[in-house]
Amino acid sequence: MDRSWISNPDRLSGEYENGVREFVTFVRGSLDVQGLTKCPCNRCMNREVHHIDSVRYHLLIYGFLKDYIHWTEHGEQSNPQVPLGSPIQDTPPCMNEQDEEMGEALRDAAGHAYDIGSSSDLLSDMRPPAEQARYDKLFEELHNPLYDDCMKFSALTFIVKLMNVKVLYKWSDRSFVALLKLLHEALPVGNRCPRTYYETRKLLCDVGLGYEHIDVCKHDCTLFYNEHKDDDVCPICGVSCYVRKKIPHKRLRYFPITPRLKRLYSSKHTARAMRWHKEQRLEENGKLRHPADGEAWKKFDSLYPEFAGDPRSVRMGLA
Repeated sequence: MDRSWISNPDRLSGEYENGVREFVTFVRGSLDVQGLTKCPCNRCMNREVHHIDSVRYHLLIYGFLKDYIHWTEHGEQSNPQVPLGSPIQDTPPCMNEQDEEMGEALRDAAGHAYDIGSSSDLLSDMRPPAEQARYDKLFEELHNPLYDDCMKFSALTFIVKLMNVKVLYKWSDRSFVALLKLLHEALPVGNRCPRTYYETRKLLCDVGLGYEHIDVCKHDCTLFYNEHKDDDVCPICGVSCYVRKKIPHKRLRYFPITPRLKRLYSSKHTARAMRWHKEQRLEENGKLRHPADGEAWKKFDSLYPEFAGDPRSVRMGLA
């Protein structure tokens, strides 16, 4: 069977599309009861399981693994030690329940793929390259074990848990870096533990957990932000923003709201929780179980019915 189409870089060509169709036809004979199979695209690399229609979509968008000539992961007999129809492992061995939840959230954020037509139609709906590259990197970190044969942590979940401990017990940046260096030396050679705090922060920023620094006036008069971001002197009191050499008197850590709201709606689980007050909450007279049961919420809804009519609308409260 000619499979030279696998190395064809032109995924819009008839040869490549016919080859993908040939693969899909072959795989349909070894699907599980839910129509799922491993995806051999360049992003999933046979480490993720999708519906066969989603697999076809991935192959047209991301391309076919160049070295996957013998389809042993999909029931093809090329080695007597690999029995025909051998069971398919749904997740990499290093992934546990928490990894799977994080992976599902990332897949929700990256978008689900379905069979929606020819490749030309599919390419028009592709995610911007920079954003897709960010999700590809996160998927890679999620599916890579912390070190070879590690069964408990992926690289991503280890970093997230480590940062959580740092924040919980108020570790200094210097002590955290010292711990990273020690862990990197103690773990087996080739481990994926970050060596610096910068590497850790950079990855978490890709997840959407970053913040911005905003310089503040010594007397709290002004935030050096927007039209004042390049000012060196406070426009109110006239005091210099800096102690010396661009070191500010005070600095505010700002956690942008918009990316976090987008993150909440990027996962079907948290998105469902965000709409719960409108779609699933039961109203009972005389009982206050949710802010939506309060008079202030109801008054706001009456003033802005169009806003209140959309269950995805978010109300912000200041405290």
